[in-house]
Amino acid sequence: MEDFTYWIKLATTEFYELVYKDTWFKKIFRNIDQEIITSQQIDFMVGAFGGPKKFNGRLPKDAHPHIWINEEIWNYRESLLVKAFENTKTPNEIREKWLKIDNAFKGSIINKGSIDECVGRYKTDEIIFEPIPEFLKKRAS
Repeated sequence: MEDFTYWIKLATTEFYELVYKDTWFKKIFRNIDQEIITSQQIDFMVGAFGGPKKFNGRLPKDAHPHIWINEEIWNYRESLLVKAFENTKTPNEIREKWLKIDNAFKGSIINKGSIDECVGRYKTDEIIFEPIPEFLKKRAS
């Protein structure tokens, strides 16, 4: 496999550029600085690919309990990730492995019911509930 660290940094940076430019999706990330989330995701994914284990944050299940994420939101996120791969010309073998890693965490992140499933990580956490608008649902499928 080519140097996956290069591609992870490139695609992650592009992904969060797309996220923070998206007028709806950036609302989900409103409480975290773009540079911080980009750095954390790079460290997480490099470690997941077998590189140095620099990530010292929470695992996805523990990082997202305050955010209501359903299948449509998950799919929209994935569509932006795929667009980031395309924009950066990330090699297919890296794309495939990345999506496989992502999907391994899907079941622990997706909410199946109401916003009542969400809990703050801290007492001060805002519960983030931003249902996907109708006009984006087509892009998410």
